[in-house]
This record gives sequence, structure tokens and C-alpha cells, in this order.
Amino acid sequence: MSEDTMEKLVSLCKRKGFIFQSSEIYGGLNGCWDYGPLGVELLRNIKDAWWTAMTYREDIEGVDASILMHPRVWEASGHVDGFTDPMVEDKKTNERFRLDQLLEDNGLDIGGLSVDEMTALLRDKDIKSPRGNELSDPRQFNLMFKTFVGPLEEDSARVFLRPETAQGIFVNYLNVQQAMRQKLPFGIAQIGKAFRNEINTKNFLFRVREFEQMEMQYFVAPGSQDQWFDYWREQRWNWFQRIGLPERKLSWHEHQGDELAHYASAAFDIQYDFPFGPGEIEGIHNRGNYDLSRHEEFSGKQLKYFDEESRDKFVPNVIETSIGATRTSMACLVEAYHEEEVKGDKRVVMRFHPRVAPIKAAILPLVKRDGMPDIAHKIAEDLRPHMRVFYDEGGAIGRRYRRMDEVGTPFCITVDSDTLEDQTVTVRERDSMEQQRVPIDGLRLHLEGAMDAWQVP
Repeated sequence: MSEDTMEKLVSLCKRKGFIFQSSEIYGGLNGCWDYGPLGVELLRNIKDAWWTAMTYREDIEGVDASILMHPRVWEASGHVDGFTDPMVEDKKTNERFRLDQLLEDNGLDIGGLSVDEMTALLRDKDIKSPRGNELSDPRQFNLMFKTFVGPLEEDSARVFLRPETAQGIFVNYLNVQQAMRQKLPFGIAQIGKAFRNEINTKNFLFRVREFEQMEMQYFVAPGSQDQWFDYWREQRWNWFQRIGLPERKLSWHEHQGDELAHYASAAFDIQYDFPFGPGEIEGIHNRGNYDLSRHEEFSGKQLKYFDEESRDKFVPNVIETSIGATRTSMACLVEAYHEEEVKGDKRVVMRFHPRVAPIKAAILPLVKRDGMPDIAHKIAEDLRPHMRVFYDEGGAIGRRYRRMDEVGTPFCITVDSDTLEDQTVTVRERDSMEQQRVPIDGLRLHLEGAMDAWQVP
């Protein structure tokens, strides 16, 4: 996908109700986006697919932790001291930039480089700001948003908007384990908002200040972590194909050197090939027992697991899967967008997998007479408890097909004169544009079967 096509996709997202600029009527707020009627359905379908994959099994429980947490949580996790990015400033305009992004934008490979090494590279290559001005020395910028609990804005009342959802899982580990009587190995999953005060936001939904994460922490006995790390790498890789991201567009990136967190023995990112290059959409991390050990230390509460068979007490190791729901929605939008020519006419089609498509089927009476709208409305009413459908009776049927193609609807169901005679409808498939007659009383099963059998190109 070219930059020009990416601009067309962003325009379509606004025009068709996928994504709007936050507070647009006031000029917008940089790095924040609103999901419109179709966008919120896309995002919900992605989250539902992940939640089903994660929690519809006996060894994983779900939680929904508070966004605001005790500030000691972030001291224990290391975020207060270490959740920083190197920032440089344009000495004339005072514009601020992330050092690593600035170097990458200048075509430099910074994989695994420390801040000191990146600073040396900045000076050696005489990198200027995008305005052509001299840059300041880098300084560390903490990415957490700060706020206050209660009426007084003082240090004792300071809290943070969470920069990740994982810590809400860790502090509830013992509660969940005891309440649900879980034995190792078991996991805790959560979907929720996270906030990062990014120095620079860019690439549409990829780097923003408010986003949604889908995280699962899997607690395992010491000595088994490598086995489970490999297991979850395979599980998470395969999941993306089930929502329509083809394997050829995915790649692994292994963390090495300074890129690897000090507490992790191994970390891999699943990357999607965005128009700007490969970008992380999920991280799988072998975190050891760092997190629970730190919370045990800082809280003074015992977080050890008692193994009834071995009679041993220990702090479990953790395998983390952390996926950006917001980034995944962007990947699905990018993957879906296609332009093609059909019989001399330009056709824009969003080829969503039916699992994530905002609308599963459109119900279309051929004409607004002869009882066709009544039948079409009845079909829509019958299908609506089972899937998201859309009713449309305005304009020529070909134009209505194109409208539904443009928002990614996999199936169009047309009620025509034959329907009045034999109680069948025409089902048109979005990508092939093939049509077949299906009895109304078998329509739901036909659609569900077609969605289950859908193949990712």
C-alpha cells in the first residue's frame, strides 16, 4: 500500500464512519481518535475474537482492573523510574522529538543501541530537526500521564493513568487464583484502556496517546517457562490468520541487547507489514518472576504459590502475551483496503474477514413495492439477534452493492420477484461477486457456514 493509498484509507475511515479525529469540531486533539459506528463494531469484533480465544478454556480467567491504581504499583513495576523515552528539542522552534524515531526517519538502523550510542550517532551524522535546526542533547521523558485523587493537587494525592494493563493483572493474581481455585499453569486476561504521553504521535492509529490493550499473563512453575513460551508464540501467531491477517504479511522480531527488558529472558514481537514498514502488533515475553516478586517486596504481601503435590512454595514465572487492540484494528483496515476495476468501473472494497467485519450482511429489497420491503424487514429482524445486519432500500441495486463493498460487508441478500414465488433470496458474496439462491428458512445457517469456511487469501 502506497502513502497515497493510505491517505485514501484514512479518508474512507472518516467518510464511512470507521474513525474520526477526536474533538474534530474544536480542531482535534493530536494522537487521539474516536471510533465511529463501523469502527466500534470492528474493534469490538477483534476484542470478542481475542476474548473467546483466551478465556473460553479452563485455564484462563478474566478481570477488568481499575485504570487508576495505587502509585506504589508503578514504583514496584519500575515505571516511575524507567518508563521513559529519549527526547531531543529543536533549539529554535522548541519542537520535541523522540530520538530513536528521528534517527529512524533519517534512514539509520538503531536496533539495540543505547541512548548514549544513539546520541553519538546523532552528532556523528549531524542530524538536524525536520526544520533544519540544531537539536538539544537528549533527556529522558516519562510517558505516564499524571493526575490527582481528591481535592488537593499535592504529591501525596498523585496517581497515574495506567500505561499498560498488565499490572492490574499482577496485583490481582492471588485474588483470582484463590477465588477460582486455579492451579498452575493458569492465566489471567484483560482488555482495557492504556495511556502514554507520547512525545510524537504518528502513522494514524499506530502510535497514539490513548489506546486499548488485550493482555494475558500466564503463570507457570519454575522450569516450565520455556515450554509455555514456545506454546504461546505458536498460539498467538495462528490467531492473527483467524481474523484475516495473512501469514505472508506477518513476521517475528526478536528482542536483543538493550532492546530486551532486564527482567525478560526472551521476547518476540509479531509484526504486521504496514505501509510504513513492519510494526509491532503483539509482544510475547518470558518475564520470569520479576513482577510478582517486586509486588511482594513493595506491598509486603505474600504472593507465592503453594504446590500441593510437591509441598513447595514459590513465586510463579510469567509468560505474557500483549496485543494492541487499536493497532490490530489498524492492521485489519490496511489489509482490507483494495481498489480494483470491474467492467471499467473503479471499485473500492474492504475485504474484512467475516469474523471482524462490522456488518455481516446487508438486506436489500430489489424495489420498494410488491411487498419486497416487508419480506426484507422480516429477514433483517430474524437475523439481527445472531449477527450485525444492515437494511438498505435506497438507489439502484448495483449502487447499493458497491456501498456495502466499501464498508466491507461480506454478504448482500437481495429480495426480488422470485422471492415472492419460492421464498428464496439471492446471496451475493463480496469478493467473488458470485450469487446463489438460498431458501429464506435456511439463510442463517448458510451465512454462518460460509463465514466459518472463509479462507484467508
